[in-house]
Amino acid sequence: MPGEVQKHIFEKFYQGDASHSTYGTGLGLALAKRITDLHGGSISVRSAPGEGSCFSVRLPVQPASRRLCAKSGQS
Repeated sequence: MPGEVQKHIFEKFYQGDASHSTYGTGLGLALAKRITDLHGGSISVRSAPGEGSCFSVRLPVQPASRRLCAKSGQS
């Protein structure tokens, strides 16, 4: 995937490959980014033209004891 496509790949309705008929709305990666952002994480892409792309999602981990306290209203 060329660098110019990588710059825009997480934007709503963006479809980087216009060389052939593609299916989809261009919303999938934008939704993935939005959900990741809402969880305080990040999503990124590494790509080399002709070799493929690697997408990484990183989400923060909250210890189980803190999750349980938050649900029960305790500190």
